[in-house]
Amino acid sequence: MKAVIALADGTIYEGRGFGATGATGGELVFNTSMSGYQEILTDPSYKGQIVTMTYPLIGNYGVNPEDVESSGPQVQGFVVRENSAIRSNWRATQSLDNYLKDHGIVGVDMVDTRAITKHIRDHGAQNAVISTTRKSHDTLVAMAREWPDMSGLDLVRGVTVDKPTLWSRKGKYRVAVLDCGVKYNILRELEKREAKLKLFPADCDLKDILKFKPHGVMLSNGPGDPDAVPYAVATVRELVERQPMFGICFGHQILGLAMGGNTFKLKFGHRGANHPVKDMRTGKVHITVQNHGFCVDLDSLDNAADIEVTHLNLNDNTVEGIKHKKLPIFSVQFHPEASPGPHDTLYMFDEFMASVAEFAQKNP
Repeated sequence: MKAVIALADGTIYEGRGFGATGATGGELVFNTSMSGYQEILTDPSYKGQIVTMTYPLIGNYGVNPEDVESSGPQVQGFVVRENSAIRSNWRATQSLDNYLKDHGIVGVDMVDTRAITKHIRDHGAQNAVISTTRKSHDTLVAMAREWPDMSGLDLVRGVTVDKPTLWSRKGKYRVAVLDCGVKYNILRELEKREAKLKLFPADCDLKDILKFKPHGVMLSNGPGDPDAVPYAVATVRELVERQPMFGICFGHQILGLAMGGNTFKLKFGHRGANHPVKDMRTGKVHITVQNHGFCVDLDSLDNAADIEVTHLNLNDNTVEGIKHKKLPIFSVQFHPEASPGPHDTLYMFDEFMASVAEFAQKNP
């Protein structure tokens, strides 16, 4: 089944369709991970995006019910060099092809993903349409140009919980999660550390969070432009001096905005499981998981009261972590929970829960 990828700048790639049939659009991005495609597909931070995998063989270990980061696939589409027709793993319950069909996700393979990646690196991430239908190239390019741009787009409302939801009843410490599209493994790592978790909609009333009497607040990852969710920024600003806070990825950007910083869109973003980040406090370099297209502006933090930069990306020197100089509040742009990726920075959950435990002793 023939498939076409049409970019907004008029570039066309032809390949073979798999998964669902039809046409879909979104921002075309690339991920450099060698494995973990199921976690990538189900990561809510990819809402609104067509993901291209740079590793050439995808689907070879199939799909299973455990390795998911949300209720189902979140991507707009999936592009790979070769979708393996054979799955070989004792945990696999179905093929990648059938998984995408079941969830209505259009896939494209037998396409030059290296050329696509180089094009995005040179020209930046941009909107595209992938299609298995018989539409002309000009029609598909026009569709890509009309697709909503990622800048200014609020995608959080489509992935956050509808109402305050108790995730786990067990746990010694109450942790409120401002859910902007949280990955399950963030919740799993907090649960391991005795956190009783309650998820709150990103646009919730502050009173709902305070009623829970949290010992700490987690600001989750999520999709889209952080500037497009002022309601979440306002909530975080109100929470700053109340209890310990830990932000991850989108949550890091929200905290940066709440503390007086600015954000901007990167040319093609950081997505993969092999990005080097330097801890400015220790000098250590960690290999991290990344998935973001926006970033906190380093220069804007000069005017942010009591905020210091703790981590830098060694590929482009962008901000990867900040902390409050006086309060137990910090955030990172990368994903310490991994899934997929290295576990170099799992200790950050220990640091957060230590401050939560200390707060709980004083405020039971």
